[in-house]
Amino acid sequence: MPILPELTLILTDADATGRLGAAIAPRLAAGESVLLYGPLGMGKSTLARALIRALTTPDEDVPSPTFTLVQFYDSEPPVAHFDLYRLTRPDEAAEIGLDEALDEGCAVIEWPERLGDDPGAWLGPDRLVVTLSEQGEGRQAKLSGAGAWNGKLKDLHV
Repeated sequence: MPILPELTLILTDADATGRLGAAIAPRLAAGESVLLYGPLGMGKSTLARALIRALTTPDEDVPSPTFTLVQFYDSEPPVAHFDLYRLTRPDEAAEIGLDEALDEGCAVIEWPERLGDDPGAWLGPDRLVVTLSEQGEGRQAKLSGAGAWNGKLKDLHV
């Protein structure tokens, strides 16, 4: 599948990161995944929480799945929030329900690099990659899409 050229956005603060999550949410469909890359403290959880709240309700309790590894939410489509930081082997992703989550809904995945060199082998063709990094006082988000996401980024605004 062709990968789109990157869309780069400057996120001046946590609110801008949240707006990006909220802007991604209505474009997300069952079977698709959002992969969140970046070092600790870059806003991956902030973006994931905003995306999940946009799919559920604004006051939804969205705890970090750092210790549980995954949290499931009733929404349309159903969404599973994975934090793979503590995985030691890529095949552990199947043990915590990644395959089932994508069969029934969509997945937001923090630390997708724990899936190995080819996350697409686990996730299928339709995915959005968001890489967060420092940019002055804020953050930079580089987005690229594969599969169904090839056409979904062109009108994304924060």
